[in-house]
Amino acid sequence: MSKTKKQIRFNAFEMNCITHQSAGTWRYPGDETLRYKDIEYWQNISRIAEKGLFDAVFIADVLGVYDAYKGNADAAIRGAVQIPVNDPLQLATIGASVTQNLSFGITAGVFFEQPFPFARRLSTLDHLTKGRVGWNIVTGYLPSANENLGSKEFPHDERYDYADEYMEVIYKLLEGSWQDDAVVLDKERGIFADPAKIHPINHKGKYFSVPGIHVCEPSIQRTPVLFQAGNSPRGLKFAAKHAEAIFISPTSIEYTKDSVRQIREELIKAGRDPYSAKIYVLSTIITDETDALAEAKHKDLLKYVSEESSLVLNSGWLGEDLSKYRLDDKLTNIKSNAVIGKVKELSEGKTDDGKDWTLRDLIRVAGIGGLGRKVIGGQKKVADELEKIIEYTDADGFNLAYATAPGTISDIVEFIVPELQKRGSYQLEYSSGSLRNKLFGKGDRLGSNHIGSQYRILNNDSSSLSVSNITTPNLNLSGEQNAV
Repeated sequence: MSKTKKQIRFNAFEMNCITHQSAGTWRYPGDETLRYKDIEYWQNISRIAEKGLFDAVFIADVLGVYDAYKGNADAAIRGAVQIPVNDPLQLATIGASVTQNLSFGITAGVFFEQPFPFARRLSTLDHLTKGRVGWNIVTGYLPSANENLGSKEFPHDERYDYADEYMEVIYKLLEGSWQDDAVVLDKERGIFADPAKIHPINHKGKYFSVPGIHVCEPSIQRTPVLFQAGNSPRGLKFAAKHAEAIFISPTSIEYTKDSVRQIREELIKAGRDPYSAKIYVLSTIITDETDALAEAKHKDLLKYVSEESSLVLNSGWLGEDLSKYRLDDKLTNIKSNAVIGKVKELSEGKTDDGKDWTLRDLIRVAGIGGLGRKVIGGQKKVADELEKIIEYTDADGFNLAYATAPGTISDIVEFIVPELQKRGSYQLEYSSGSLRNKLFGKGDRLGSNHIGSQYRILNNDSSSLSVSNITTPNLNLSGEQNAV
C-alpha cells in the first residue's frame, strides 16, 4: 500500500468521569478511570498524549444525566454512565502545567454558560495554557440539563439559531472589544492600557443583551480554536460557519467519506476554504505487539462490557428509550431531537456485513468506544487501516476514544505512533506556537475568511487616542486631582 501524503492527526478523547464511551470497562484490570478525581491521573494522561505528539486531549462534557432509558437515571447511576461527571475546564490548566506542546479542547454548552462570563473563562484558559486551548461548542442533547437550569427545550434547529447569536457575542468580546495595541504598559506614567482602545460591544439581539467591554486583555489566540460536532443539516451549517476542527462519528467507511464530503462542501458554501477545518473521525484502537495479542485483548475487554450501560448511553445519544425494543428489532423508526445525524445513519445505513441495524448490533458495536469505528490489530494492520481511512475519506485524523484509561492511549503511543512515523504518515515533532498555528501553520489568530475576524477593530481606528494624549490623575495630599 502506498504511503498517504497527509499527516495523520490524533486527539485523545476523554471526559471528566468514569464511563465515557466504553460501557462497563472501568472494571477491567488495570483501568484507572476511578481515579478521575485525582490531578495526577490527568497529568499522566497529558504526558502520555504529548509523548505521542497528539494534537490535544479533547474533553467531552454533559451537564445532565442519561435518563432516557426506562425514563429514569437509575441505570446510569448503577453503571457510572457519565455520572458522576466533573467540570472539564480545570483539566486544561492541569494538563498544560506538565506539558509544553499538547493542547486541550474543552467542551461547554451555549445553554449552560452565559457568554459574558464564559468569554472571561476562555481568555483565562488561553492565557494560562499559552494559547494551547480549544473550545468545543455544543448545544446539548440531554433534556435533564435544561430542566435543572430552568431553561426551555428549544426545537433542534432553533438551538443553532441561539448558538449563532451566542457566537456573535463571543466574537465581539474576544475579537472586537480590545484593540491589539490597547495595552501600552507605560510604567513611568502609570498607564496600563489606553481606554480609548477598549470598546463596549453594545450587543442587543433576540437572545442576549451585552452592552459592556470584555474584562480580560487579549490572549494569544484571542478566540480559542473552535471545535464542533454537529452532523444534522442545521448542525453542519453551524459547523461550517464557525468550526476549525470538526468531529464525526460514522460507523462505516462509506458514511465517513460521505460525511467528510458534506463538510467540505458546506465550508465552501460558507465562503471558507474546504480545508480550513480539520476533520477528526471518532475511533477506538485496540492494539498490541501482534494481531493475535490485539484480538485477544479485544475479546477480553468484551467480557466487561455492560449491556445495560451501553443501552443507557445509546438511549441518550439517540434520544429514544431503547428498553422498549427487542434485541433483534431494526432501528428504523426512531424519532429524535437529540443526535439527529446519528439517528439518520443507523436507521438508513447498513452494518459492515450489509444488514439493517438492530439493537443487538448497536450494543455489540457501541459497547467499546461508543458509536465510532473500531480498529483492532498489531502495528502494521492498524497503520494500514488508518492510512486507508484517511486516504479514502479525505479526513484529517482521529478522535481516539479509549477502552481503558490510560491503557488504550499508552498502547497507541507505544505501537502505532512509531509505525506511522516510520511510514511518513505522522509528525516527528510539534510545530511551534499556539494550537491554531500547530494545526494550520498560519499564525495564532482566526483566519481572515473566518466569520469571527469581521468583529476585529483596526489598531489605527481614528477614534482612538495616542498614548501621548492620555491623561492620568495626579493625586496630591489634599485629595485634589490635577490632570497631567
